Amino acid sequence: MSETFAIPCVGAIITREVGGVRCLLIQERRKLGAGIENGMLEVAAGKVREYENVFDALRREVHEETGLRLTHIEGEENAVTRTVNGYKVMSYTPFCTTQNLSGGYSIILHSFTCEAEGEPVTQTSETRNLRWMPLDDCRTHLQNRPEDFYPLHINALSLYLGQEKP
Repeated sequence: MSETFAIPCVGAIITREVGGVRCLLIQERRKLGAGIENGMLEVAAGKVREYENVFDALRREVHEETGLRLTHIEGEENAVTRTVNGYKVMSYTPFCTTQNLSGGYSIILHSFTCEAEGEPVTQTSETRNLRWMPLDDCRTHLQNRPEDFYPLHINALSLYLGQEKP
């Protein structure tokens, strides 16, 4: 019997002041074969490649999906890397870790709060309708219509928006 393992992923909760209002970068999911997930609201996220540093993966995914360049990833400055006995290992603390226990496919998502420079593209091959959503609007939308959001991002967003405690 073969085993199937969870896929490690990273997600970016990117915030910025827009017109004097604190906003969160939200996008609509649009991935080939995603089915019902297409059109759901999400943050930029993606899979970590084999032996890829999670912070490098986050920068890569954010740039691929949004066109933005991350300037700060909370917690990166406290990451610890060691090389011992031929292993190079890194310890880090994400803002929130979420595990998918059923539905879709098995992933473990490490979400980080981030800042970025540049302007988001309007769409990519994986996303569309990227926009800066005021935190209050995001909070209200998440409370009233959680089904509009990609399920793996709901817990981290709820925690960030002050709706839940870890």
